[in-house]
Amino acid sequence: MKKELQKGYGFGTFQGVFTPSILTIIGVVMYLRFGWMLGNVGLATSLAIVTIGSAITFLTGLSISALATNMRMKGGGAYFMLSRSFGAEAGAALGIPLALSQALGVSFYIAGFSEAFVNSGLPWTGSLDPRLVGTATLVILAAVATVNANIALKSQYFIMGAIAFSLFSFFMGGPPAGVESPSEIPPVLGFWPVFAVFFPAVTGILSGLGMSGDLRTPTKSIPLGTIAAVLTGYAVYMAVPLFLHRCVQDSAILRSDTMILAKCARWTFPILVGVWAATLSSAVGSFLCAPRVLQALARDRVLPRMFGRGWGETDDPRFAAAVCFAFAAVGLWLGDIDVIAPVLTMFNLSTYALLNLSAGLESAMGNPSWRPTFRVKSVFSLTGFAMCTLAMFMISPGWTFIAIGCEMFIFWIVKRRSMRARWGDMRTGLLVSLARFSMVRLEGRDRDYRNWRPDVLAFVELPLKSAEVVALGRAISGDRGMITLASVVPEAAGKPERESELAEILRSAARKANLTALAKIQASQDSWTGMRELVKTYGFGPFVPDTILLGAPGKDDHLSSFSSLVSFISARRKNGIFVRGGDPDDSLVSATLPRIDVWWRGKNANGPFMLALARLMQQAEGGRLSIRLCQIAERGTDTSDAKRQLDLFLADARVDAETFVHSGSDSLTPVEAIVRASSGAAYAFIGLRPPFENESPEDYAAYFRHMRDATASLPCAVFSLAAEGVDFKRIYSE
Repeated sequence: MKKELQKGYGFGTFQGVFTPSILTIIGVVMYLRFGWMLGNVGLATSLAIVTIGSAITFLTGLSISALATNMRMKGGGAYFMLSRSFGAEAGAALGIPLALSQALGVSFYIAGFSEAFVNSGLPWTGSLDPRLVGTATLVILAAVATVNANIALKSQYFIMGAIAFSLFSFFMGGPPAGVESPSEIPPVLGFWPVFAVFFPAVTGILSGLGMSGDLRTPTKSIPLGTIAAVLTGYAVYMAVPLFLHRCVQDSAILRSDTMILAKCARWTFPILVGVWAATLSSAVGSFLCAPRVLQALARDRVLPRMFGRGWGETDDPRFAAAVCFAFAAVGLWLGDIDVIAPVLTMFNLSTYALLNLSAGLESAMGNPSWRPTFRVKSVFSLTGFAMCTLAMFMISPGWTFIAIGCEMFIFWIVKRRSMRARWGDMRTGLLVSLARFSMVRLEGRDRDYRNWRPDVLAFVELPLKSAEVVALGRAISGDRGMITLASVVPEAAGKPERESELAEILRSAARKANLTALAKIQASQDSWTGMRELVKTYGFGPFVPDTILLGAPGKDDHLSSFSSLVSFISARRKNGIFVRGGDPDDSLVSATLPRIDVWWRGKNANGPFMLALARLMQQAEGGRLSIRLCQIAERGTDTSDAKRQLDLFLADARVDAETFVHSGSDSLTPVEAIVRASSGAAYAFIGLRPPFENESPEDYAAYFRHMRDATASLPCAVFSLAAEGVDFKRIYSE
């Protein structure tokens, strides 16, 4: 029964993880580029490069071990881990480049084999074209790896023996005889270019990780095999430069002779066999992993289904392997080792970085779901992330941005497909942690004028009849501020499952209006009581709405309740915005002039508050709405002086707006003057006075009825009441 449940080969630690990892680590770079590295940067710097590269890999190995023991590993290796941590989009953004870079790694290792084979000094090999040798080798390896991965991995035992014997021959050797300094000496390279060529030598742990779907017990095999391979590789990599430096001190020879290890060895042929075996085994390891990543991507519905098809009881991804073969063949004909290595380095470093970041964040958040049996402190994983990121930028900022750009483009493509992952990930927990971090540090801090932005609680009716409220809320928030769409429903509709359905209706309405908003359903015996309760209690920590937005009531029988709510809002020191009319279409600009008129007497806080709202609306519309600051001059005063004062205020405030002053010399009332002057404006912001002390709701209702009815001909009247206690003038005075 267990055999039927688990498809794949069921490899153990040694065969499935350690062997492919160590044979990819001890490969082409060690045999063909360690002398070159030593000749460019010297012994001390070479040992530092080995140590830094191995440290990055070791820290990543710790993170991989923690992640592997905290989830039920399936196929896909690093992609599987990242997609289950950061979501399908981030997993695809790294998984697709990872699969392609592993396919490119096949080109890298086979190019190394071809270079070593052609330059071996054996009869007739020197006349061969390395690309033809590489293509023939690729065909043979692809056939073996595609038909049966078990045969490919078992053959690596013999390869490991050949590598061990080649190292024995090297350490038994000594200074080469008859090697002279070349006439043409390559230029000396610095630390980071050499590091870029070296780093693929320590990325072999991805080969072992890539076999995750074919392991018998991944949670045991991945940590043990990965850490053992990293430590073994580090020991070998430290010993080789030390011995090579003792044998050859001429940096010109080291930089120019890629086969210097063979010339220092006791016997040359074992080195040749070792380098051939190492490069071929590394190519096999990469060729086994790349198709399995594509297969995992397809089974997560990121790639077309054909990539996910498996053949036989062992589920071999033959179609994906054919695609990887084609990609590797192209890479083989387009570049050599030194060209391919930096590209591999970038994608491997970005994969390493996110693996470390994933483990570090999971450990730092400490969610109940984080229960790895291999525990790693977050500081180690986050240090690995920082080292990877720093190394990428130090090697090549240009290629770093190109790699990140490719990954972000893939992320965007997958995001647009609106995939629904069938698994949970850490993103929600991460956002909660960030929100908690922000709230704890904002708690107790006074909100200052410099950072003021309205936190809006907007009341709408269900079924949705408040299009003007949604449109104005979108304009004010500008997709930057906080806004909550709230609706009060009868108590009978207040069951939890029903509330969830109604909240989703609000979210859907917000999405259709291109509004990013929270949703809140409040069950109450009547709508006005429910609104008072939300005004009083809604919010969490420092995130409490300071501005209440709702539609102005059109029926007189609601005016008394509305007036009581306005008094309550003012007493709670919250700003009020009450909108009447407005274009319910997506565009804020109706057939009238694309202008916002702000009417301010120049005495209270309403004017600066309304001007701040108008500026937010103007920014949200990309400047398509103009602003006009308007005032009614008192009778007998000079309108030019009032206009000059407004112009000076706008100049000091650095606000691009027109000014308009109504003379007040005619027989029009102030409201009639507003209606005449703003008849063509898309929006007219009009300040409301707060209720007087001991003023009855009926008296304030009569005042508001007059304001509402007198402005009925305006396209959209926005009545505003600044009651928060913020000195809004300071927004413009400093």
